[in-house]
Amino acid sequence: MCNLYNITTSQEAIRQWTRALRDIAGNLEPSIDIYPNQFAPVVRNAADGTRELANLRWGMPTPPERLRGNADSGTTNIRNPQYGHWQPFLGVENRCVVPVTSFAEPSPTPGQKDPETGVQRNYWFALGEERPLFFFAGLWTPWQGVRKVKEGSGEHELYGFLTTKPNALIAPIHEKAMPVILTTPEETETWLGAPWSEARKLQRTASDDALVIVEKPATQIKFPAGDTNSQLSLL
Repeated sequence: MCNLYNITTSQEAIRQWTRALRDIAGNLEPSIDIYPNQFAPVVRNAADGTRELANLRWGMPTPPERLRGNADSGTTNIRNPQYGHWQPFLGVENRCVVPVTSFAEPSPTPGQKDPETGVQRNYWFALGEERPLFFFAGLWTPWQGVRKVKEGSGEHELYGFLTTKPNALIAPIHEKAMPVILTTPEETETWLGAPWSEARKLQRTASDDALVIVEKPATQIKFPAGDTNSQLSLL
């Protein structure tokens, strides 16, 4: 499950790629680490039909049967869009694309924790060493409720992104899923504008060479003999 990603790009690059005509996101930092329940930029089709860049909060409304307690901290990753809870969000009015330049998955190797925070260290993935821009295929919705108990109930605009079966690079690190990535303007246009029968085809595993590891813990993951994942060798 991807619960951390980074954006290191310009708003102009995001707008040009997605043809966003309106920008209500404010000024973005040059590099942003995004964690669940934080605000981050997405590109969506607004109610008036205008393509816009906006800041939304990461974590879609959780299915009621999975809620625990009085607050809903949100569902960040969506694996099964055919699940009844997600069906109302599959139209173009609720689809968005999430700009990203790299994303993280925690190391599966025990003991690889940051000595200061106690948090397991991450592997970071990108399209290349220079970390060029790409997008996650996302969903968004307005919502009213409690995100944090101390904040009380309020109105929110929320987003999450789809996941799928991991490719050969990610599977040794996260065996269950990887984000659905969009790497061309044509793919983002399809996700934002095509009927669901066409857009749903983008929920597919990325090719094994689509991503590289740009940062990793210092301990090697051992692969079966003959495995080609040489990128995971010791730093």
